[in-house]
Amino acid sequence: MSGNIKLLSDTLAAAKAEGRSALIAYLPAGFPTVDGGIEAAKAVFDGGADVVEVGLPHSDPVLDGPVIQTADDIALRGGVKIADVMRTVREAHEATGKPVLVMTYWNPIDRYGIERFTAELAEAGGAGCILPDLPVQESATWREHADTHGLATVFVVAPSSKDARLAEITAAGSGFVYAASLMGVTGTRESVGAQAQDLVRRTKATTALPVCVGLGVSNPEQAAEVARFADGVIVGSAFVKRLLAADGDLAEGLAGIRALAAELAEGVRQRA
Repeated sequence: MSGNIKLLSDTLAAAKAEGRSALIAYLPAGFPTVDGGIEAAKAVFDGGADVVEVGLPHSDPVLDGPVIQTADDIALRGGVKIADVMRTVREAHEATGKPVLVMTYWNPIDRYGIERFTAELAEAGGAGCILPDLPVQESATWREHADTHGLATVFVVAPSSKDARLAEITAAGSGFVYAASLMGVTGTRESVGAQAQDLVRRTKATTALPVCVGLGVSNPEQAAEVARFADGVIVGSAFVKRLLAADGDLAEGLAGIRALAAELAEGVRQRA
């Protein structure tokens, strides 16, 4: 069965045709529970997210700040498995018809097996994978299997990336490019900053792929700011914060993230 890279590309293209950025939401699988995480993915889609990234919880999430680390710890203590991640992707996609990716560090895939992981992700209706710590020069085997199964390979670029390195990364990637807005870990910020705009400009000079910005966006004003220069706005910690703040009340948490998705969806349409 082929994955949904075309659905991802078509979704990003449709947002661009509407004169706006896409809203991409990140949520860890298994948080607050496996079933709760599935409902959370559906809720942000209901609120207006165009794409959802399902995080595969990891014990040493080097790109993630304390909010997502807390959610990952809850998911891991709850016993979340890769099978639960695949189930989250499948049920979120089947319920909405929208693109769902997995964001994961490399070690779990390496241990699970590249062919097994890509085949199961495609079978679940996944659109691809975001791989923040897989070096491009070591990615050939992954990309071969991902291409075979119709999955996007999304690499992360950072403000520290030199232009030649950006070209190398974007030439190997597919789906879109994940531009980290700053040097650091995930989390809400007071300001997204000029670094992100410069990084998007430099990245776009190397590729026709959409360039989507993550790290630091948490409110409609920031979403509108980033939407002026990026093809997609990625939000994660702000959603996880709402679920954590609900303190176990799933209905309250789902209402909170659905409302936040609606606010952010309005923000990306403002392009302030």
